[in-house]
Formats: sequence, C-alpha cells, structure tokens
Amino acid sequence: MAYADRDTTGSRMVAIVVVAIILAAVGYAFVTGLAYQYVKKAAEDLNVIEIEEPPPPPPEEPPPPPPDQPMTPPPVVAPPPIVRTPTPPPPIATVQTPPPVYIPTPVVAPPAPPAPPAPPAPPRVSQAAKAKGNPGQYFGPDAYPPAAQRAGAQGRVVARLTIGTDGRVSDCSITTGSGNSDLDSTTCRIARSRVRFTPAKDEAGNAITSTYTLPVRWVLPED
Repeated sequence: MAYADRDTTGSRMVAIVVVAIILAAVGYAFVTGLAYQYVKKAAEDLNVIEIEEPPPPPPEEPPPPPPDQPMTPPPVVAPPPIVRTPTPPPPIATVQTPPPVYIPTPVVAPPAPPAPPAPPAPPRVSQAAKAKGNPGQYFGPDAYPPAAQRAGAQGRVVARLTIGTDGRVSDCSITTGSGNSDLDSTTCRIARSRVRFTPAKDEAGNAITSTYTLPVRWVLPED
C-alpha cells in the first residue's frame, strides 16, 4: 500500500506543475492581447478627436490722451557720429641710389699767344755816322751849368745818341753819369741842339738811322 501511495503523490505534483505552466501561458497571452486592444482603441480615439483652438482676443485700443495735455513728439536722437579711421598709405619702397660721381673737368691751359713777328733785321751799315767838326767845342767853359759850377761838380759823362737820316740827334740817353744831374742833363741838351752828324749809310748808299757814343769830360773852368 505504501508503494502505491508514493506513486500517486508524484503524479499529482507533475500534473499540478503542468497545469500551472499552462495557466501562466494562457494568462500572459490574455493580458498581452487585451493590452494591445486598449492601446489600439486609444490611438483611434486620438486620431478622431479634433481640438479647436479658441479665437485670439481682440486687440486692446490705447487709451485716449487727456484733453488738456498736448502730445509731445518723441525726442530726436541724433545718430552716433561715424568715425572713419583713415587707412594708412602703403609703405613706399625707397630705392637707395648711389651718390653721384663727380669727374673733375681737366683744366686745359689756353694756347699761348703767337709770338710777335720778329723785327726786321737792321740794315747793314756800310758807313757809320760822323760828327761834323769837333763836338768838344760845344762843351767849353761857357756851356758849364752854373748850378754845377757853384756846387763844384765835375766829371765824365757818356751819352748814347740816336742819329736820324737828316744827321740830327733824335734821342739821347746817359749810359755813364757824372754824379751831378745838371752836368748829365746839359750834355743831352747840347747834343740835341748843337751837335750835327753825317748820317750813316747802308750798302746801297742810302742814309739810315744809327747810334753814336759821345763821351764828354766836364772840368771846372779856372778863374
């Protein structure tokens, strides 16, 4: 008996577990399907119902101004001044130029003036000038300058005379002086005024200008 009871109890437990599993599966399916129907119904209701928005309220009119208070225009606000920042000019590229090279101009000496033409050669003297008479006779005591005589001056004078083609003395210069100007000047004065010559002649016999040396010795006259 005891063995039979043991088998009956085990079969019942198995049957209970199987029934519980079946009931859980049926309940899950029922709950899932019912929920799906409710969700679908709610979605259909939402698609059908249209909610209308209420109309906007009319705009409120501004209250009229008081009759005694004049309307003042809004203050005029000047726009802010426009500040323009000047754009700096682009930098100017400076090109460094080399300093100028100064080449000195050569100084050219002016050409020398042409030499003056050579004077014509003096004519060849074939006959020298000769004094007419004795020139010493014109330098005697009566021709002695009084100032030189009072000063006690005496001495030798040598004069260079220029004889013209007419035989007269055209020029006189003292080459050796006596030391007294009165004696020297008197020698030339007498030679120009009183001494006469035969002019010199060239090879053709023509009278030419020449020179003549005249020595004179002045001696104080005796009282």
